[in-house]
Amino acid sequence: MSHLETEWIQQAIQGNEDAFAYLVELYQRPVYNLCYRMLGNAQEAEDAAQEAFWRAYQALRRYDPQRPFITWLLSIAAHYCIDQQRKRRIPLLDLDLLPEEDIPDGAPDPARVIAERDSQEQIHQLLKKLSSLDRAAIILRYWYDFSEEEIARTLSLTVSAVKSRLFRARRELAERYQIEMEKPLVGRRANETTSTV
Repeated sequence: MSHLETEWIQQAIQGNEDAFAYLVELYQRPVYNLCYRMLGNAQEAEDAAQEAFWRAYQALRRYDPQRPFITWLLSIAAHYCIDQQRKRRIPLLDLDLLPEEDIPDGAPDPARVIAERDSQEQIHQLLKKLSSLDRAAIILRYWYDFSEEEIARTLSLTVSAVKSRLFRARRELAERYQIEMEKPLVGRRANETTSTV
């Protein structure tokens, strides 16, 4: 965290709305991206991100400066998204789960692009089948590099519960992925087509 960022946080805690507006501008992309990966819908993600910032603003005085601000903010957003998922209990829409840093530049080999796209499609279809808490744990760990302790704090779980969830979710994803890969290619394509309609 930069010195300027720390200063803005302190000013925001003291009630400076301009300082908080700066923090919103600084963190709006990672907060929106998390909400989008959790909810799978651009409009819902935008609403969730706004709600997360509003909740953060209301809770600023309870923020612990020993904790990274972005981690605290993403925790608020993740909690809100999990609540939204529990309320609606409907299948998620397609998620864009490829982290920004992994998006290839230039003009890569077309065969590799198709293979990577198919693989990402399989992964995000499989992630949609996890429970909301398991999905949140996986996304926070592998897309946002949260530690197990940070995930535990975010999801109000024990560290051992997080380890158990991550282990179980990874195993479930691996098993489902293996089953999908063993299906004939034509069958997989047909399933993908029907699942996105």
